[in-house]
Amino acid sequence: MPHVLVLNASYEPLGVVPLRRALVLVLENKAVCLEETGAHLHSATITVPAPSVVRLKRFVRVPYRGPVPLTRRALFARDGGRCMYCGGVATSVDHVIPRSRGGKHVWDNVVASCRRCNHVKADRHLIELGWRLHHKPAPPTGLAWRIIGTGHRDPRWLPYLQPYGADDAMARIDGISA
Repeated sequence: MPHVLVLNASYEPLGVVPLRRALVLVLENKAVCLEETGAHLHSATITVPAPSVVRLKRFVRVPYRGPVPLTRRALFARDGGRCMYCGGVATSVDHVIPRSRGGKHVWDNVVASCRRCNHVKADRHLIELGWRLHHKPAPPTGLAWRIIGTGHRDPRWLPYLQPYGADDAMARIDGISA
């Protein structure tokens, strides 16, 4: 099922919701459709264009947002789906400093890796193998990562996410995965 970007009344990105939820917001007059997918949804009496981006009519106060949560999907988005050791297609998660040797499960210590590199590295330090990382792992910054980290992306969302760091995030994702 397609997903829709939800913006606050101030055009600040709030999150991603399923198409059905976004359509309910529009039909209940709680949101305005800013971008359409080109598809149409039909009922017995009306035809409604399927939204891609909606903006809430009323401002929603968002409490303090902590750091971007470390999830597998967000990690693969940060690393562009590429192994940080060899550059191949990543299929697993690896701890740079192994957990068995005191490494933590935090953004600065976790990278995407291919199965081969993960197996060869096992529970050893990079220095022991003579390996180097392509990029130093770091937590993603910017409000756009809350959207990009969900794994749902639509090119129509980019103009609304650019002021919140989407250019850097999308360039890194597209540049690494190309």
